[in-house]
Amino acid sequence: MFRIGHGYDVHRLVEGRKLILGGVEIEHSLGLLGHSDADVLLHAISDALLGAAAMGDIGGMFPDTDPAFKDADSLELLKQVVARLKSNGYSVGNIDATVIAQKPKLKPFIEKMRENIACACECDVSQINVKATTEEKLGFTGNEDGIAAHAVCIIEVE
Repeated sequence: MFRIGHGYDVHRLVEGRKLILGGVEIEHSLGLLGHSDADVLLHAISDALLGAAAMGDIGGMFPDTDPAFKDADSLELLKQVVARLKSNGYSVGNIDATVIAQKPKLKPFIEKMRENIACACECDVSQINVKATTEEKLGFTGNEDGIAAHAVCIIEVE
C-alpha cells in the first residue's frame, strides 16, 4: 500500500543568518529566519512525510515554543521524522521537492542536497529529486523577501 503526502514551507530572508537548504550551507548575503536552522526544503519534506502517514506536521512534532529545537539542525529533525515513520511501519518510496528562490542559484548544490536527504531518509539517492526555480522576480520569493519549498512524497507500508 502506498500513501501520498504534500508539504510546503516558507521562511523570511534576513541578514545575520546562515542560508541552509537541504542540509547544505550556501554562501549568501541573507539567511532564513526561524526557530530552527529554517531549512525550508527539509521542513517541506518532513511535512510531506508526516502528512502521508497522517501524523500531523513538524510544528506539532517540533514546536517552536520548545527551546530544545532552537537553532536545531533540520537534517536531524528529518531523521527523527523518518524514525517515527519506520516505527509505525512506513518507509520512503520517493520524494520530489522544489525550492522557490530568486537568489542564489541552487544548481551547484542540488546533488549534495539529494545525498543529504537520502541519507536522512535511509533510502537511495535515486528516490530523491530536488529542483529549484525562480518566480521571475514576482511575489515575495521574486522580491527576495523569502524562500519557499514544496515537496510531495510516497511512503510505503512495510
